[in-house]
Amino acid sequence: MLRLTLRNLFARKVRLVMSGLSVILGVAFLAGVLVFSNGLATTFDGIIHGSTPDGVVRAVDTESFDGGVSGQSGLALTPDDVARLAGLPEVARADGDVAGFGMNLLASDGTLVGGTGAPTLAFNHTDGPNMDGERALLLQSGRWPEAPGEMVLDEAAAKAGDYRLGDQVKLLAPFGTLERTAELVGTAEFNGGGTAGATLLIFTTEEAQELFLGGADAYNQISLTAADGVSQDELADAAQQVLPEGFEAVTGDQVAEESQDAVGAFLGIINTFLLVFAIIAVIVGGFIIVNTFSILVAQRTRELALLRALGAGRGQVTRSVLLEALVLALVATTLGIGLGLVLARGLAAMFRSVGLDIASDALDLTPRTIVTGYVVGVGVTMAAAYLPARRGAKVAPVAAMRADAVPERGSLRRRSLVGAVLLAVGAGFAATGIAGAPGSDAAWIGVGAVIWILTVAAISPVVGKPVLALCRSLFGALFGTTGRLAGENALRDPRRTGATASALMIGLALVSTIGVLAASLNKSVDDVVDEQFTADLLVQNTNFLPFSTEIGDAVAQVPGVDVVSRQQWAAARVQSGPAAGETVNIAGNDAAYGRIYDLDVVAGDATPTGAEAVLFRGLARDLDVGVGDAIDLGFLGGTTLHLTVAGIVESAETTAEVSIPIDQLVAAGVLRQDTNLSILIDPAVDPATVRDAVDDAAAPAPIVGVFDKAGFADEIRGQVNQLLYIIYGLLTLAIVIAVIGIVNTLGLSVIERTREIGLLRAVGMSRAKLRRMVTLESVAIAVLGAVLGMVLGLLIGVLLQQSLKDDLTSLGLPIGQLLAFLVVAIVVGVLAAVVPAIRAARLDVLDAIATE
Repeated sequence: MLRLTLRNLFARKVRLVMSGLSVILGVAFLAGVLVFSNGLATTFDGIIHGSTPDGVVRAVDTESFDGGVSGQSGLALTPDDVARLAGLPEVARADGDVAGFGMNLLASDGTLVGGTGAPTLAFNHTDGPNMDGERALLLQSGRWPEAPGEMVLDEAAAKAGDYRLGDQVKLLAPFGTLERTAELVGTAEFNGGGTAGATLLIFTTEEAQELFLGGADAYNQISLTAADGVSQDELADAAQQVLPEGFEAVTGDQVAEESQDAVGAFLGIINTFLLVFAIIAVIVGGFIIVNTFSILVAQRTRELALLRALGAGRGQVTRSVLLEALVLALVATTLGIGLGLVLARGLAAMFRSVGLDIASDALDLTPRTIVTGYVVGVGVTMAAAYLPARRGAKVAPVAAMRADAVPERGSLRRRSLVGAVLLAVGAGFAATGIAGAPGSDAAWIGVGAVIWILTVAAISPVVGKPVLALCRSLFGALFGTTGRLAGENALRDPRRTGATASALMIGLALVSTIGVLAASLNKSVDDVVDEQFTADLLVQNTNFLPFSTEIGDAVAQVPGVDVVSRQQWAAARVQSGPAAGETVNIAGNDAAYGRIYDLDVVAGDATPTGAEAVLFRGLARDLDVGVGDAIDLGFLGGTTLHLTVAGIVESAETTAEVSIPIDQLVAAGVLRQDTNLSILIDPAVDPATVRDAVDDAAAPAPIVGVFDKAGFADEIRGQVNQLLYIIYGLLTLAIVIAVIGIVNTLGLSVIERTREIGLLRAVGMSRAKLRRMVTLESVAIAVLGAVLGMVLGLLIGVLLQQSLKDDLTSLGLPIGQLLAFLVVAIVVGVLAAVVPAIRAARLDVLDAIATE
């Protein structure tokens, strides 16, 4: 039996190749994602451990990555603090660190380097060791900076900026004087993993103090190295005893753990995002396997029956088919895992283009990836082949030996009833989400959507009949007898047609859902911008980061600019009440804000003065405060603002959930920057002339853009569409697998109908018409998948928009995209039919007629 099974497998190797491709692609995507995810984690773990000292002294209420963002004026450690720590017996050395975000590197031609993906990190150079006793930074060329006016870059940044050692590097500073230069004296990277795409700007301590601390002889934090035999806990405890108020000493392990948690949250989003598409690819591949083995079993009915007649039991027949599936799975999974390594490098290259660089030596197959690939690849293939194998084994030997015998099939009526129940269950989940059940509304709808998609895939032979009938009528009207025959062929076995179309349906359902959400987001942006952004011009960083106030000073001097409102965003923690410890966003608005924007007042006054704050209605409810109540906000380093609630307003996009006078941020110790500038143009002046002048005023800082209302909406839509195209690109793999399924089904169908095709040719059908018939049959399958997928996607997308209506305030329907998807489906059907149609047309008429 084993020899017979293997002989049959190799005899039908061409028929199984296309099924193998679906397994290969699905496993390859899964393995590629796992390799890429492991490479991400390895790269960042190496950087974190390679750059973290034994202990760190920092401002209280800060965590890893907060030091440079804090921007706290008047909050610093002094050289005396460094000396006091260095004198402790538990401390081998203490190094003062100065770091800050907001610095930007310009290329030699004045364009921005980086600015997307990984951040730009600017800090002073010390030769302090990491927790392993090695250098935290590794010099790659040149030397370290020794005097003000000198700096070191990472090699990638130097190459991107077209800088060589000795060149004057162009910089944009976050505070004070905007444009700076420094001589490039070396290149370096973090010990343990490169830079992960981050841009490194390394200065002398004096230069860093000038840039980030206003020239004060002070530090953001202090790195501690433990003396021999001193543990990290003992080091931190000893340091804590001599620290000034507002600072804390923590172990290097704690800093590393915080860094890993912060990075892990970001990496987790990427990994989950990619893993979802890998799972989709595997599921779509499973549909192809089910369909392929169903057809193969149907074609081998007489052969399997003969085995039964010769004494083979049902179990032996089932195991015979499953053995074929196992061999296919092992070979395809092995190839898929190997291809996954190549795909992982492709993913790394894609993310490298947006600023996230993964170390090449970290992209390697791990035992976990290999085991997972085999478990999924073999498991899905065997599970998909099991039902067709059982169905073939159930055929009675004598009855199956008749020429017209087919394996016993389950009732479509029973499948329809079960499907109707499951659709109702899915509707119940969706209705629960719309009604606002506990937890995430979108999650409830998502569960219902998954049930709907899988159920419609299962009952597609029933729900797809009207679509196929319409295709038959349309094809008949357009192509005559050839078209009607193509439609009849698609309707002949609705189970097979539905299963083939289901793979494409899943891909297009997801594409359509994403399309609805993206269209709704873009329409919401347009509506919000049109309604709330009443400024004539908006100046802000293209990455929404703060920038030097010099830009605002220059813009305010432009003739024709009537009003300039400056706004600075920050973050703080609520210090009391039921939401104590929660982080809230703060907008510091100047006095001109009210001259440009109108907030919808619920209670009190929308214009805070002095130590007052205006809150969004939702936040006021969460904090359980009203007009006249006190609210305490804690900033980095322990500074607290004691504010009184002056007003409560509806949420708005032009300010944060807490609005305070901008001078209150300065009082809290936040170094002064601008997050955006809102401008009103003098009505008596030509707007285009003023716009050009504002562009010129902002030109020295390529990090900022000048937008009118339409341009600002376009900028946001561009970012939405960029993500949309990435999602579409990833879903393309599922559609490619679906195309393979159509090709496979048509190819097997041609083999199954060899005699029928010969008779058609014998009665006068030309090869061209035969190719057209096969092509139209393929188009009918593709259209069925497209119609079912788009209807489901449209429904799911609308429901998700309703559940997210606080953010997606307007419903957008991508009618143009949906029509484009339908056209793509037709093209897919035509392309998928090329090989099967050519093969059918090339059959010899007499040989085909003689085929049994």
